[in-house]
Amino acid sequence: MSHQPVEHLSPLEARIEWQKLADEIAAHDIRYHQKDAPTISDAEYDAMRRRYDALLVAFPELQKEASALTRVGAKPAEKFAKVKHAVPMLSLANTFSDEEVAEFVERVRRFLDWPDQKEIAFTAEPKIDGLSCSLRYENGVLKTAATRGDGEEGEDVTANVRTIRSIPEKLHGDVPAVIEIRGEIYMATDDFIALNERQEADGRPVFANPRNAAAGSLRQLDSSVTASRTLKFFAYAWGVIEGEMPSNTQSGMVDAFKRMGLPTNPLTKLCADVDEMVAHYRLIEEKRPTLGYDIDGVVYKVDDLALQQRLGFIARSPRWATARKFPAEQARTILLDIDIQVGRTGALTPVAKLQPINVGGVVVSNATLHNEDEIARKDVRIGDTVIVQRAGDVIPQIVAAVIEQRPAHAKPFQFPHQCPACGSHAVRETDPKTGEPESVRRCTAGLICPAQATERLKHFASRNAFDIEGLGDKQIEGFYADGLITRPRDIFTLEERDARSLKKLKDREGYGALSVAKLFDAIRQRKSVSLNRFIFALGIRHVGETTAKQLARHFGSIENLQQVAIKAGHDGEAAKAELTDIDGIGPIVAGSIVDFFGETHNLEELEALMQHVTPEPMEAVASASPVSGKTIVFTGSLERMTRDEAKAMAERLGAKVSGSVSKKTDLVVAGPGAGSKLEDARKNGVEVISEDEWFERVGGQSK
Repeated sequence: MSHQPVEHLSPLEARIEWQKLADEIAAHDIRYHQKDAPTISDAEYDAMRRRYDALLVAFPELQKEASALTRVGAKPAEKFAKVKHAVPMLSLANTFSDEEVAEFVERVRRFLDWPDQKEIAFTAEPKIDGLSCSLRYENGVLKTAATRGDGEEGEDVTANVRTIRSIPEKLHGDVPAVIEIRGEIYMATDDFIALNERQEADGRPVFANPRNAAAGSLRQLDSSVTASRTLKFFAYAWGVIEGEMPSNTQSGMVDAFKRMGLPTNPLTKLCADVDEMVAHYRLIEEKRPTLGYDIDGVVYKVDDLALQQRLGFIARSPRWATARKFPAEQARTILLDIDIQVGRTGALTPVAKLQPINVGGVVVSNATLHNEDEIARKDVRIGDTVIVQRAGDVIPQIVAAVIEQRPAHAKPFQFPHQCPACGSHAVRETDPKTGEPESVRRCTAGLICPAQATERLKHFASRNAFDIEGLGDKQIEGFYADGLITRPRDIFTLEERDARSLKKLKDREGYGALSVAKLFDAIRQRKSVSLNRFIFALGIRHVGETTAKQLARHFGSIENLQQVAIKAGHDGEAAKAELTDIDGIGPIVAGSIVDFFGETHNLEELEALMQHVTPEPMEAVASASPVSGKTIVFTGSLERMTRDEAKAMAERLGAKVSGSVSKKTDLVVAGPGAGSKLEDARKNGVEVISEDEWFERVGGQSK
């Protein structure tokens, strides 16, 4: 989307942006409604829709071509029979603030010419984050069930809906001859967690959130699969009704559904004015963490059905209803516990264990608390209601505790001074630059600490280090627990030891001859690895991928690096200078390198490792490259190469690749979907080129 105000666009600019938005929205509708695999958050989608609608208002000539996006959702999938909705299943317009709720009420009054002193009631109900479904009952008996589809036509999921226990086969009491009950099929949080645990245990993909899980479960060709997954339903609307209407109000209809035996939401409330509407929104927002199912806002509807009839519809949504969305990337939940995890460098990291909650389209049960100072500063306590934030793909974090909801028994958290993994002292080192204690507390035990040992092994085998396929975190934990792999060298003797062992790896649970053969083959392939990967895999503190590459290019071999580091450790000023003279390596990084090679056990392990592994020199850097010495940022979706390939290519050409844009950035290569980095580039006056232009610029030197 353009950040330029709509009113400042020329007709041509508006048409180009409108067409791009139309294509993007249509693609996202298919991913969300048909494939159950959204790739953007609800907030990002809503922003696209608002911009799209604003363009149509500002440039009415586009209205004639806009009919394609007046539908709701996406066309039904071909694998299901189709069901035509006699009354279209529409979506709702959105509001995002108290002021916008007041504006909605005011628009309703203006349309009806309803004076302020004349009362008008609204219902307020939780907006369930599930899958819309229409249930057709004839003479009280369930006949068909259909998804929303594109609003006009949905998918016939009758067989699957019959497996949902909360949906009755037959309605109770005085029921119209034909009635279409509409509502939301959803999956409770506990059921979602249990499903993902089963998926993971069976080696199947896990679901990102309960909405996706519910949609995927309902849209199964085999209804027994749906039956095995616990789905639920809330009724809140209707389509065709043949016979006497059960009530003349929205709230009365919901009460009638309940009498018929349909599940309705107990938090639905009748509100007399804007203040009550806002207050109920706040109440539902407060209760959200403890509901046990996902909601993403509150829906307001004019209660009087005669007034609903008068108000009618605008394109794809009713004038008489709106959805008040919760803040996109924040949610409230309960802090159940604080778990102290020990990393490969001995750092004690507090992790918040949360009552699972959907934040920005992802179910979050853990969040970072950074360090003990952060816990003290925010005064976060076990049992607190906390605000959790997630932006993009960043690890969720706790923003603040809701003090007014704090339980009386909640006590300040006491950060441990002993390592929870091995019981050794955990200390805060002094920062040599400031003379102040570091924010991180570390275990002093080093390699004797099992937590550090397993984390170091995970790092050693990780993607950007040795990248050993089939040797992931769970495998390493299992092998370590059984004493099969306790040091890096053990990885490369595993096949030999397995051949001599009476208890074969292929007989372990979850393994077989084929998977073990693949693992051994992957290990053999990694006995030759680039020097930079080898250095990075050693897990030297402060030595990341970029520093490892700088060291590999400068020294050319692990022996040269080791020799200089040992010399520097014996007060060799020239050797220290050789380390700190390397661009990007200062005293702290140099000190970590010296400390690593100054430890006898590290040298012993390195010597043993070199009996099995051959570090290969890095590719030479193109000295006369057009981008040599420049700082490059890649953003958006790259179509001709992966992000890793792009980074490797730029570094091979002598460029430095950064993950963020600043005034020091020389060039931004932007693909489709480029977001905030593109805006940062414009603010900082950084040159922006496309992926094709990147290949033109580097020319034949890209190979």
